[in-house]
Amino acid sequence: MKNISVIIPVYNRAHLVGRAIDSVLRQTAQAFEILVIDDGSTDQTSLAMQTYGHQIKYIRQENLGVSAARNRGIKEARGDWLAFLDSDDEWLKEKLEQAYDFNRHNPHYHIFQSEELWIRNGRRVNPKRKHQKTGGWIFRESLPLCIVSPSAVLIQRTVFDRVGLFDEHFPVCEDYDLWLRILRHYPIGLDKRPGIIKYGGHADQLSAQYWGMDRWRILAMEKHLSAPLQKIELRKALLQEIIRKLAILISGAKKRGRNWEELEQKRAKYQTELLALTDKI
Repeated sequence: MKNISVIIPVYNRAHLVGRAIDSVLRQTAQAFEILVIDDGSTDQTSLAMQTYGHQIKYIRQENLGVSAARNRGIKEARGDWLAFLDSDDEWLKEKLEQAYDFNRHNPHYHIFQSEELWIRNGRRVNPKRKHQKTGGWIFRESLPLCIVSPSAVLIQRTVFDRVGLFDEHFPVCEDYDLWLRILRHYPIGLDKRPGIIKYGGHADQLSAQYWGMDRWRILAMEKHLSAPLQKIELRKALLQEIIRKLAILISGAKKRGRNWEELEQKRAKYQTELLALTDKI
């Protein structure tokens, strides 16, 4: 592992982003560079960034979404390895030192992440079992929901050359989509030492602004259905998870008086394909 570029996307979080930046500057092993990508903030974010001077590279763009902001950071970064930090999270002071150490002992991983501490509404909480991280070839384990955290991960630049960047059409679950594309081709390493503090419970989180997050997860999985899959069992796992998520969406749509017929038609189509696939196994 050589140079590490840290990419921090921010939108209207002048009151929080300083905590994230300071946590990188306090590292016991310094980053090569820190890029703050301001996604068209309308608050005092740009003013807050002036206090850091040449300690950071501040880039402002029009409001295009978090995927576009991260992609801009990837394109502007000069490091061989890329690390992301959400503007509402912070790193523990030994995050990068531990990353160098993990890479030294596990040089075969092109992507790895650290464990994390969770703070919800100001209180320390333990992640539920479904959120617990694991390592290795975990494409199938990652289908239900994200078990890779943007603020915890380090990725070798060459990975993006193979799988592409964040999909800018996704307003949410853009990280889920990227992890699936990566985890089809790469195992992921897990450093069991905590490296970040992940904050939740605040109203401006993207996950709190969109109904039916599984809609976007289904779209991400459908990408893999349209691509060649060498293992029938992998396609079966995708179909099973899509059908499960569609059932949840249909139930929610009915309760909210939303259109559910189209979702039911899609579920029936995938159910038919799953039955046919099961007959082949």
